[in-house]
Amino acid sequence: MNIYSLLSEDTVLPRLKVKDKETLLNTLVDLLKEQVDGDQLESIREAVFEREEIMSTGVGKGLGIPHGKASAIDESYASFAILAEPVDYESIDEKPVQLVFMLVGPESKNSTHIKLLSRISRLMNNTSFRESLIECHTSEEILTRFKKEEEKYFEN
Repeated sequence: MNIYSLLSEDTVLPRLKVKDKETLLNTLVDLLKEQVDGDQLESIREAVFEREEIMSTGVGKGLGIPHGKASAIDESYASFAILAEPVDYESIDEKPVQLVFMLVGPESKNSTHIKLLSRISRLMNNTSFRESLIECHTSEEILTRFKKEEEKYFEN
């Protein structure tokens, strides 16, 4: 499964303005409201916040990868935001985040979830790719960058 195929113009925000991590996570979850019903959305929200309580998903380098597994869904969903201003995220390098990629998957598909998280991590570990994302001004630009980068990185 391709990462960019999980994203759409409705689930990508190019210049999100938020003041804190909680608002950020709620916004990323709310982007999925057109893809899931209300109960599923709340199950996703609960899974993301529960995972965040265990340990921050701020992986360093200005990147957060909040994620979780929910029993109420049977496929994976994702959202992505570039923050207008970095926010404190309790990251492992103690630096604020500006890029945040949220992934949620069904509890029944643990190996798929782990593979997708690994793919996101490898993709986002590329400094020039992260820098190119920050320069994007529209959802369409972001989606194009993800598609090109993923094809370049994983198709060879």
